[in-house]
Amino acid sequence: MSADALLIPRPEGLYCPEGDFHIDPVRPVARALVTHGHADHARAGHGAVLATRQTLDIMALRYGADFAVTRQAADGAVRVNGVAVEFHPAGHVLGSAQIALTTRGHRITVTGDYTRTPNPACAPWEPVPCDILVTEATFALPVFRHPDPKDEIAKLLASVRAFPERAHLVGVYALGKAQRVIMLLREAGYDAPIYIHGALTKLCDYHLAESIPLGELRPATVARGKKGDFAGAVVLGPPSAFAATWAQRFPDPVIAFASGWMMVRARARQRGVELPLVISDHVDWPQLTQTITELDPAETWVTHGREEAILRWCALEGRTARPLRLVGYEDEPE
Repeated sequence: MSADALLIPRPEGLYCPEGDFHIDPVRPVARALVTHGHADHARAGHGAVLATRQTLDIMALRYGADFAVTRQAADGAVRVNGVAVEFHPAGHVLGSAQIALTTRGHRITVTGDYTRTPNPACAPWEPVPCDILVTEATFALPVFRHPDPKDEIAKLLASVRAFPERAHLVGVYALGKAQRVIMLLREAGYDAPIYIHGALTKLCDYHLAESIPLGELRPATVARGKKGDFAGAVVLGPPSAFAATWAQRFPDPVIAFASGWMMVRARARQRGVELPLVISDHVDWPQLTQTITELDPAETWVTHGREEAILRWCALEGRTARPLRLVGYEDEPE
């Protein structure tokens, strides 16, 4: 059986015929292997789900305990209908994994979403040698060169010091980005209480239960006439809340947003962001090309992102690559 026949794109997602399973399917299937808990990769309604314990926990928190008929935590190498399957840390969010498949002398690594930048809120990315690398391409353009996230947090803290009378509202996705920003603040020496929107509470509580030291978190609730209580505070909330009346309750807030897309100034302006923070949980262009170079796979398959530039780069480097053009995947939709 050729490598192309071991993993094929279908409308539901990547399908392994020999193992009779899908990876990160976007529609309900009989058997799903899930890389991580973001909603564009982890859906409810599958018959059976194999994922890391933390990803299974996160799916249960988001979708309810009955999100699948059966579920199995990946603990070391397992076999699924004769296909050897291993989960390796992806560095993206808590519980995120790359999935390595080995059968008939071929080894394929499906990265899911990943970053090589250390993330204090989850296990670091591991290089996984393979014959075929299936890589995301969210930021696969040479212009995307993400700065050190510690420098971005330093910008936030400098603004807090410069405007002590204003609350700083930081847009963060509920899973991963919220906890990463909190941990970066703590590592920078910010030990004051951090206020969080109610939509972040459940997943922050789970990280605390998993011994991720987020420090003191308080609910970002504003009683009528009490706006001054949040002067100088750092407040985290989902981006969707910033267009609601919730954000209007704070004293002349500085609106910030933590995302790799904040490198695109037009996006920041469209969202009314005063303080863009370029903090991404995906590989940028240098990390993507470094990964392909170091792993040196026989083939690179590119999915959910900007495929053309990295395909061109592979061609110029004499590397075999092709697009998968899977649909249904976005940048951290929460």
